[in-house]
Amino acid sequence: MERDRRNDISFSRKRSFTFGAYGGVDKFTCGDEMRPESAGDHIVDILDSPASERKPFLSSSNNQKQDSELFEIIEKLQGSRIDEQRCEFPLKVSPKSELLTVGGELPLILPSKLGGYWIDPPQDRLVDVSPTSSQYGLDPEGYDIMERDSEAKTYHEFFCSRYHHSFTAVDPSLGPLVLSVCLEEEDNKIRVILRMKECSLHGVFSVSLFPSIPAAVELAKMLCDKVTVSRFDVVSYLKAPELITTFDEHRVSPNFKFGILYQKDRQFTEEDILSNNEESEGFKEFLSMLGETVQLQGFTGFRGGLDVSHGQTGSEAVYTSFHGREIMFHVATKLPYTEGDPQQLQRKRHIGNDIVALVYQEGQTPFLSDLIKSHFLHCFLVVRRIQRKEEPAGVVYQVCVTAREDVPPFGPVLPDPPIFSDVDHHLGGLTLPQVADQDSFPELEAPLPRQHPVSASALD
Repeated sequence: MERDRRNDISFSRKRSFTFGAYGGVDKFTCGDEMRPESAGDHIVDILDSPASERKPFLSSSNNQKQDSELFEIIEKLQGSRIDEQRCEFPLKVSPKSELLTVGGELPLILPSKLGGYWIDPPQDRLVDVSPTSSQYGLDPEGYDIMERDSEAKTYHEFFCSRYHHSFTAVDPSLGPLVLSVCLEEEDNKIRVILRMKECSLHGVFSVSLFPSIPAAVELAKMLCDKVTVSRFDVVSYLKAPELITTFDEHRVSPNFKFGILYQKDRQFTEEDILSNNEESEGFKEFLSMLGETVQLQGFTGFRGGLDVSHGQTGSEAVYTSFHGREIMFHVATKLPYTEGDPQQLQRKRHIGNDIVALVYQEGQTPFLSDLIKSHFLHCFLVVRRIQRKEEPAGVVYQVCVTAREDVPPFGPVLPDPPIFSDVDHHLGGLTLPQVADQDSFPELEAPLPRQHPVSASALD
């Protein structure tokens, strides 16, 4: 009996698992002795397979191979996931002397050799570009970037608090349609919203236009003559107003985040640009036009994915508010710099996940449309600082925009020529609406008309 008891003790196994800096160490306690678990035992225990189904132990060479594979897996698990974002750099651009010149000056942006991007203004418009006074600037009050937001809230503002009806139909050519009709008796008006895959249309009609109460089809055709259905069905679902409101306002964003890149003269690659650490006085002045530099530690506003507790994304950022919207800028030079990492993934992980980025240029080196490799960046707004003694401030700013070809044009419209001298009033008033307008369209793979963008899947 004593012998059996000792045998039981010697083969009883207690598992302990410790997680060290380089992975797990799995050990067994065999009586008073501890030994590392073999790879075969480890796999069997994880799968919880019966002893009878266990495969024979591997040979010593196979064991070494298994151990090698195991350590490779551990190394991958312990490594940073942002390494997966690494990419091959594009071929280097030709030297400055070989680059295309237009009107005696190098353009702000050069098109990609592979195509797929548009540039505004086109390069042929840059010939004989000359200094301009502030009269060419665009009045910020002349363009309301939040116009679409107010349109999106029309249903919530004018319909939800009133008695109204909504109707649905499926048009052979336009697809699913949602029509909302509200009678405003105090003003003798009928307010109508027609939602389609391509856009939403809103109209207000005088009751005197109709000899009798108009049918839903008639109102829909007054807004869009392409409607061909013969009838609409009434929506009787009690929660329909709530769903329609969500649909109308699903593109309204209260906050924005944008990237900012600093491109010095003779910097032709992503690696060069993302490795900049020093900020010139001109670049600092440009940042001050966009917003205020804030301390991230304890920051309570919109942080745009930046760390405000532990300092892992730097100590400072540029922040502003625009028409009631909060904007956080991911400034490359203020994000953490990693020694030995040519691609600076700690910086690219933020800027590469933005939709829009501003590029501040010092010098005559053009920016390539596809220079920054990213699945998310669709648009770059490039601003070049130019010294002009004849200007009161001695400096003007030239602006150019490039975007992927599936991105439709957006406002505000650039003046011709796109040069600004009254920077405080005009450049800031242009860049913020430009980037905010573009960033408010996240589904860029299938661009929709600019007036009232809606999601086609929501209508389906």
